[in-house]
Amino acid sequence: LSERDPEKLPWRELGVDYVIESSGVFRHIADLEKHLVAGAGRVLLTVPSKDPLPATLVMGVNDDVVKKDTRIISNASCTTNCAAPLVKVLNDSFGLRRGLLTTVHAYTSGQRLIDSPNSGDPRRSRNAATNIVPTSTGAAKAIGLVIPALAGKLDGLAMRVPVADGSVVDLVAELDRNVTVEEINAAMRAAAEGTMRGILSYSTAPIVSSDIIGNSHSSIFDSELTQVLEGNLVKVVSWYDNEWG
Repeated sequence: LSERDPEKLPWRELGVDYVIESSGVFRHIADLEKHLVAGAGRVLLTVPSKDPLPATLVMGVNDDVVKKDTRIISNASCTTNCAAPLVKVLNDSFGLRRGLLTTVHAYTSGQRLIDSPNSGDPRRSRNAATNIVPTSTGAAKAIGLVIPALAGKLDGLAMRVPVADGSVVDLVAELDRNVTVEEINAAMRAAAEGTMRGILSYSTAPIVSSDIIGNSHSSIFDSELTQVLEGNLVKVVSWYDNEWG
């Protein structure tokens, strides 16, 4: 099929139940609803929506948000899918007061391969293959959509680096009580082997970014990098393949 207008796609004739909208072009509700007009049963958006939606779903974190009559669902971003399981485990196990997130992210198709103008962000006008490019990320704030109790308590930024694929989240958080590295790791392992099996992976290996390419887990927790300072300030690190669904 080759069609620029979603409303003209033959979903009804083909009996399509689910459309996975991964073009990156159609992110407004009005555009997503065109798939429904064309006969699709539901639409799953693989990026954050530009408009408020009834359901922004991160598997393992807020699975109950999708109801029987929910027809348009956003799966948030790859970074949110990596970070939100970490945040949920920390908050459920120890209480999370606030946090700052940095994603060291592979460069993407939206960046320049030569220095050239970018009206939105001058830093992103620079050559992606030869620079570390600081830029914004909505991933931290998006966690407040999937864990409403933490709305406004997280923020962050991205560092786009000259790597073709494979990214990592560095989360620093203040907890409600003092903890140890062992307690943090034990909580992550329990989640990875329990309720978040298949979503959160627990790694004890000295991995680097290329090792996780093709790994289908949303979040690959690096237990070797956990740190605790003065009892309740913690750093946790988790990897993800930003090109893998």
